[in-house]
Amino acid sequence: MKTAAPFEFYIDFDNTITEIDILDDIIQRFSINDDWKRVEEAWEAGEIGSRECLERQFAQVRVSGPAFQDYLRTIRIDPAFAPIIALVRDKGIEPVILSDSFTMIITKVLEHHGVTGIRTISNEMQLEGDRPRVSFPHFHAICTKCGNCKTSHLIQRNRPAGTRKIYVGDGQSDICPAGFCEILFAKGRLFKHYSPLRKDCIPFQHLGTVHAELQRLLK
Repeated sequence: MKTAAPFEFYIDFDNTITEIDILDDIIQRFSINDDWKRVEEAWEAGEIGSRECLERQFAQVRVSGPAFQDYLRTIRIDPAFAPIIALVRDKGIEPVILSDSFTMIITKVLEHHGVTGIRTISNEMQLEGDRPRVSFPHFHAICTKCGNCKTSHLIQRNRPAGTRKIYVGDGQSDICPAGFCEILFAKGRLFKHYSPLRKDCIPFQHLGTVHAELQRLLK
């Protein structure tokens, strides 16, 4: 079944699909020193972007492959996420995860919860021994804030006239792409930014709110 009007659906990962910010948790759990704190302060102050922040922080992370897989199996996701994916797919809409996290993390977490096959655009990471090696294939020099320029994935797509883009997010890396979307679900830092600017910004704390609104919107 397809909706009459064309839609696109984009959703953030950390602290949106998941109940915590996984990257922050990994860095705090597995770093060999406290240097990450000074890097985090520089990022919070806007002195560095997330690419440099993640490169410097993950350079201090040490974790074996088995221990990392065991950790990822403990990550919980919002119970409404799978119903949201089923809903948008039933309406003929391809869900897309846009994240400044890493594909390996996202894929493993979702697989553990039985969710597969979702198009994911994110940064890349692999373990070499106990050292994570990170890379940023979607980095754009024009954007100094994000490792993965989410906005570029929105503006590069050819779409039918009248297409309405749905965005669900919570953080700093969502602020720019959310501005290019007609329908915005926001919490956290994203809601704080847009609530004074957009009266149509839909607040949420859990994805159950998003699911209920999408049922109404896409019927």
